[in-house]
Amino acid sequence: MAHVLAVANQKGGVAKTTSVSSLGAALSELGRRVLLVDLDPQACLTFSLGLDPDTLELSVHDVLLGRLSAGIVITKTSDGMDLLPATIELAGCEAVLLSRTGREHALRLALAEVIDTYDFVLIDCPPSLGVLTINGLTAADEVIVPLQCETLSHRGVGQLLDTVHDVQRLTNPGLGVRGVLPTLFDGRTAHCRAVLSDVSARYDIAVLAPPIARSVRFAEAPGTGRSILSTARRSKGAEAYRAHARVIAEVRGEAAAHAGSAGIAVEPTRIGAATTTGGSVVTGPLEEAPLEEAGREAATLEAVVREPARGEPVPVGADGARV
Repeated sequence: MAHVLAVANQKGGVAKTTSVSSLGAALSELGRRVLLVDLDPQACLTFSLGLDPDTLELSVHDVLLGRLSAGIVITKTSDGMDLLPATIELAGCEAVLLSRTGREHALRLALAEVIDTYDFVLIDCPPSLGVLTINGLTAADEVIVPLQCETLSHRGVGQLLDTVHDVQRLTNPGLGVRGVLPTLFDGRTAHCRAVLSDVSARYDIAVLAPPIARSVRFAEAPGTGRSILSTARRSKGAEAYRAHARVIAEVRGEAAAHAGSAGIAVEPTRIGAATTTGGSVVTGPLEEAPLEEAGREAATLEAVVREPARGEPVPVGADGARV
């Protein structure tokens, strides 16, 4: 049976679609059978993999409403993965599902007939916390949270984790949180490091390594209908996603060797002046920042970001840890 990963964050523009297509292509390179599911009415994943959503007659919309089986709608992509595509019609699917009993389980039930065909299923959730995202989380074994390393993206993590806890309690007790995936990362700024340090301490969540560096190559790839692993095979971004895919596929020895050959550190390292602890580990070629600079950034976050996952604000010190 396939291992199902949902990639979710209600904030847009944090590289959810890029992460799904890149991880899918990397897992496919490892010889894994991969299905990607586009749950976003904007259909960015569908477009990014070479299909025109405006001309598709069949989509995941028909599958969720029970009109067609998933096997009929699934299509092949140039990068080796299969895709359950989306169209703008998916925007009206939520309203229909709201009137149905068991609406949270529509995707899980739809995938049941094809789940044994694949090793991995990756779900691209929409930038919202509506019925479609809850369907993705209910169908998943784990959730990955892409995080653009800035304050506004940081604030949404707590809201998403609240939704994850509700899903664990009500519809999918087996759902796990794999961790936060730093995207659009610029290791030269103390702010990026301070955001990751604060997220780790505030929400007690793992930060996945290596971070995905900001690169124009990611913006160029969708125009070709391919992932960055095809358009810029040896770029740092492609190599980083390959490292993550190897860990996901549990080829841990290969992951370490590959990361080392790509110049990516595989040992825990410091984020600015703060060191991650416990299950939250960030690795990668991050530049050190003076203690006072990282301290100022973390203090700024303390003043601006006041919404933890649950309950009252959790104050954090200059080192990003709870006080």
